[in-house]
Amino acid sequence: MKIINLSTYPPRQCGIASFSKDLYDSLARHKNTMKIAAVNDETAYDYPEEVILQINQERRLEYIQLAEYINNSCFNICIIQHEYGIYGGPDGDYLLALTEELKKPYILVAHTVLSEPSSYQQQVFTRLLDGAAAIVGMSKRSLRLMAQIYAAPESKLHFIHHGVPDFSLLNREELKQSYGWGDRQIITSFGLIGPGKGLENGIKAIALLKDKHPDILYIIAGQTHPVLQRREGNAYYDSLHALAENLGVSPQVHFEQRFLSLDELVRYLSLTDIYLTPYPNPQQAVSGTLAYALGSGRAIVATPYQYALEMLQECQSGLIAADASATSLAQALDMILSSPETKQRLEKAAWRLGQQMRWSNVARQYLRLARDLTEKQA
Repeated sequence: MKIINLSTYPPRQCGIASFSKDLYDSLARHKNTMKIAAVNDETAYDYPEEVILQINQERRLEYIQLAEYINNSCFNICIIQHEYGIYGGPDGDYLLALTEELKKPYILVAHTVLSEPSSYQQQVFTRLLDGAAAIVGMSKRSLRLMAQIYAAPESKLHFIHHGVPDFSLLNREELKQSYGWGDRQIITSFGLIGPGKGLENGIKAIALLKDKHPDILYIIAGQTHPVLQRREGNAYYDSLHALAENLGVSPQVHFEQRFLSLDELVRYLSLTDIYLTPYPNPQQAVSGTLAYALGSGRAIVATPYQYALEMLQECQSGLIAADASATSLAQALDMILSSPETKQRLEKAAWRLGQQMRWSNVARQYLRLARDLTEKQA
């Protein structure tokens, strides 16, 4: 089985790049050949050897040239990671220049499915789905939307969890001691930082809780999203620092303002008592950071966005705040901070669900799907 995956890829820093790296590593362990066609912005990246091709996301001709290369190659199938903003043209329509020239079957992995698309967003995404041999969604709601709004045939739709690493967590209490946080209850949020993450409401929630729970420490870990960094620098991060100072919670908020390697991320998840995901957008279809928190078996508090509702409610693996306000987040956090029994129950439920989401399981599902499609083409 020879697979080519079209995506952003490390060292480019974005969630889709990390996802594709994890998928590549997992399939490599199954002794299957995957190569990467990397989608570039204007930065020159020093890619690893599995990246055999690069296209500039803003050059439509390069999409056509990539399709011609794949058509004449030994690859059985192409996997396309679809996310808004990583492909050029209006609403990413340059990707159609590739898919409509491609003679090999492709699997479209839908990382975001809009419930209220513009007319052209709906047109572009529908054409991408029409051409796909199979479509992967990471939530059941995403599959429903693709069927209902974009007329995707149910026979093409496949649910596969967002993968998470096979975490080997460190001893929480010993690790806290090593950081000088042995007496703290630690709440974390991590990922690429920018407006739309709701972190300001997380800080406001800490301000509401600090008197009742003076031992709390809220860790915000991750660097400013590279696109936002180029446009605005660290203005959003600066606003979070200022907010913590103005609310008098600087001692309760720790900023780790850098991109975290997987090993560093494991350390922070190992430290964590509660993972907080305060996204204000109720339409958020997938969250890699929430998936990681589940994979590490951590108690979770989330705002009521779609992916959190689906992942946490069904298995009772976290608490959903009534809304995205600081007051609602504080109420949900307090339920866990005040009850070790609740925390333990949520951790056990998250760990059980996280086992299903391990990349070792997820990679097998992608491989099985690719093989089935290849056999149908034979």
